[in-house]
Amino acid sequence: MFEVTGLRSGYGQSEVIKSLDLTVGDNETLAIMGRNGMGKTTLFKTLVGLIEARDGKIALNGEELTKEPTHKRVASGLAYVPQGRMIFPSLTVLENISTGLETVKSKRIPHDIFDLFPVLHDMRHRKGGNLSGGQQQQLAIARALVSNPEVLLLDEPTEGIQPSIIKDIAKTLNDISEMRKITIVVSEQILSFTMEIADRLMVIESGKIVYEAPRSECDEQTISDFLSV
Repeated sequence: MFEVTGLRSGYGQSEVIKSLDLTVGDNETLAIMGRNGMGKTTLFKTLVGLIEARDGKIALNGEELTKEPTHKRVASGLAYVPQGRMIFPSLTVLENISTGLETVKSKRIPHDIFDLFPVLHDMRHRKGGNLSGGQQQQLAIARALVSNPEVLLLDEPTEGIQPSIIKDIAKTLNDISEMRKITIVVSEQILSFTMEIADRLMVIESGKIVYEAPRSECDEQTISDFLSV
């Protein structure tokens, strides 16, 4: 459904992603784990087109996106929630969510957005910059979802979030998977979080996938060792 083959990318003379392959199925949630500096954010930026791929192929439902600009990838079914959330602090919650409607014909916010994020409905007229970190993360996810994506890419959604709120984000992602039936790819460092949401886990090390297993077969100690080296 979402297929990446032989992907290479980086910055200047530095190659960060090194001939990486991954395939994600329809309505599957894949977690890509790794320490800081191992290539998670570079991978996600390359998938969405913010960094140009040097080699390889990115395809969604058989449509190759490797050379397409970011807005066309979004129109084709990719959505991206960046590390750090990157909401617009001076815009209201409603205005922030509405910025995600650029690539869809309907300019109305789908009703299920506020079913998934009731706190955003309560705060819809509040400025994004006045929300807590957890609420801003929900806002960033809601903004991505209004484009009706087939694949949702989330880069470290728990970063800077209180532990008590991390469980809420896990529940929300599981609800999104159940309600929207979409594919979710998430990068993370918190193993307990990914074990709550993922159907399959991978570990990225120096730009390559070094471990992969379905959640039911995951060796948590092995993954923890990769994360703590």
